[in-house]
Amino acid sequence: MGIKDWPSGEGPRDKLLSHGAGQLSDSELLAVVLRNGVKGLSAVQLARDLIAEFGGLRELLKASQQEVCKLSGMGPVKFAQIQAAAELSTRISAEKLKRGKILSDPDLTRDYLMRQLRDRAYEVFAILLLDSQHRVIQFVELFRGTIDSASVYPRDVVCLVLEKKAAAVIVCHNHPSGVAEPSLADRRITERLKCALATIDVSLLDHMVVGDREIVSFAERGWID
Repeated sequence: MGIKDWPSGEGPRDKLLSHGAGQLSDSELLAVVLRNGVKGLSAVQLARDLIAEFGGLRELLKASQQEVCKLSGMGPVKFAQIQAAAELSTRISAEKLKRGKILSDPDLTRDYLMRQLRDRAYEVFAILLLDSQHRVIQFVELFRGTIDSASVYPRDVVCLVLEKKAAAVIVCHNHPSGVAEPSLADRRITERLKCALATIDVSLLDHMVVGDREIVSFAERGWID
């Protein structure tokens, strides 16, 4: 049964229109995205089965096309619908970040970095380039792989900052292990970058390490003067 076939007022789409999206469960929201069920399963039942199969909505959203489409009733169209909804959410987060001064709402920054880096299976070192008013110019991924003092090149960071005419930066990277606690190597990288950026009169405002459920801020710990 597709959502359009539900009795009036009883389907998740009607519930959304009457009470707002915040009143829907994960499976009901996913059902609205999927639009239709499959033979023997309503859209909501299909959504529940998908969430249960992957162990949660977050795990479903990061699953590959091959993993999703091997399930009965799931094809490339439904996979594309799910991915499009997830990408819209990420882009909305990015727009909110760019509209405001980044330091006035640190929760926006954390939310954005979580969306960008938390579910990566590999380490990513990235940089938020800021203007003189601490508004976001651009988010750039610089390095991938094992992040240590040998793989992060301050010269590349400085070149990018000069190219984009940034006045300040926040650097960040993820820990695929899920543990956000910074390593000694992380602290060494931060000191090297701070010194390199100081030579061009650009402030390193923070280094944020993204784990599975938290972000550790060097600035909050007093590790960046």
